Amino acid sequence: MKQSLQLKMGQQLTMTPQLQQAIRLLQLSTLDLQAEIQEALDSNPMLEVGEEESSKAEHSDANSQIEKPSDTGTAEHSAQVEKAETGTDDPTTAEGDWNDAIPEDLPVDTSWDDVYQSSASGTGLAAPEMDDNDFESRRSNDETLHQHLMWQLNLTPMSDRDQIIAMSIVDAVEESGMLSMNAEEIWEALSGELEELEQDEVIAVLHRLQQFDPPGVCSQDLSECLLIQLNQLPKTTPFLDDAKLIVKDHLPLLGSRDYKQLMRRARLKEAQLRDAILLIQDLNPRPGDCVDNGETEYVVPDVFVTKQDDRWTVNLNPDIAPKLRINDTYASMVKRADTSNDNTFLRDNLQEARWFLKSLQSRNETLLKVSTCIVEKQRGFLDYGAEAMRPLVLHDVAEVVGMHESTISRVTTQKYMHTPQGIFELKYFFSSHVSTDSGGECSSTAIRAIIKKLVAAENVKKPLSDSKITALLAEQGIKVARRTIAKYRESLAIPASNERKRLV
Repeated sequence: MKQSLQLKMGQQLTMTPQLQQAIRLLQLSTLDLQAEIQEALDSNPMLEVGEEESSKAEHSDANSQIEKPSDTGTAEHSAQVEKAETGTDDPTTAEGDWNDAIPEDLPVDTSWDDVYQSSASGTGLAAPEMDDNDFESRRSNDETLHQHLMWQLNLTPMSDRDQIIAMSIVDAVEESGMLSMNAEEIWEALSGELEELEQDEVIAVLHRLQQFDPPGVCSQDLSECLLIQLNQLPKTTPFLDDAKLIVKDHLPLLGSRDYKQLMRRARLKEAQLRDAILLIQDLNPRPGDCVDNGETEYVVPDVFVTKQDDRWTVNLNPDIAPKLRINDTYASMVKRADTSNDNTFLRDNLQEARWFLKSLQSRNETLLKVSTCIVEKQRGFLDYGAEAMRPLVLHDVAEVVGMHESTISRVTTQKYMHTPQGIFELKYFFSSHVSTDSGGECSSTAIRAIIKKLVAAENVKKPLSDSKITALLAEQGIKVARRTIAKYRESLAIPASNERKRLV
């Protein structure tokens, strides 16, 4: 085969390392971004955290709004930020008190420790005391249900034989507080370990464990769980006997809400049944959930939306990430003509630091543009709530900001917006549409809000069926199929009409 040279023309998209880094930072959540910034600070000596003065300047440059606010509002916001960061109304007050506390004349041989003793001695500058109301500094109880039961078991006097049985029962307790196996199965499992073990021994130990906290723990089924909690109530509790009768013998009828059959079999009047059901509803069918086995997680918003002088203002959250800058000392050490290893190391890190800062700036600008566009299109939601939500898709925002839909998808994933209506993920503001009789469009989010409102105002004795909700929406000019209503209702965790039926 003869070799030859050929020229070809073509187009090819090549992603530079800078572009790859910008795309990766764009789709990171707040927590992941903080971890990424900390990793960059640890690995790159050219990066450092800026001081408060420089960060305030960056905050003012990064913020944007739909309509330009008045100078008075901007000044008040800056004063609030400065007050929040300094922790005092007058920054010079604390400094003045500090200067007044220093004596003007000190003996020649006096050392600093002689005048200002450590906080351990009880004099001088004391260490800051922990505020009793500082809930953030106190870690929540991370004890599991198993540990909680074992702690009570260790305080309960038992024989070694009963201790083995009790530990086997505790090991069979699920996170809900119910047993994963009944007493007979536990007895069969322990028969090979303990000689001449009777089933009554297992049941006796089980009854002792069922008196542990939380009430209803170590139950074999739901009926036993509720009955244990009822038995721990005072005997003078009204309608206690009726509640016990329903829980013990007629719980399936209560679950299916067949109140007519339940009143006939339990021989109860409607008023008696209603009060007994109210007492049962106060019980906990999952006693294990009372034991907190994890810390509360809070959503940190990326964007704040506020209304000032009838104008919606969009600002980035300045506290989600530290403000970075180039270290001037290290940057001045870079020499152009020097090819040594040290100079090459500094030059490469300086270039990476500049790319990283530019990627962060691009991320903030893109997030602000998209958030501003969303707020512009969803003013009705901000003013009136979810029922005024407008249909919105990624393509609509992409056209306004001049970006690709994939970029809009990345910037709206795991990013949250703080509004007067609550904190929502940016994805929440995107929804499909349904045509109306007037030729307009209605958002699926608005339809869900209307369904939720109709169900909240329904007659609990005669709940609205999906067909009835479809007819009510049709009266408002919204054409939705019954199966679509059922899908929206299930997404809102609203039970079917027969499960929502109540006597009260």
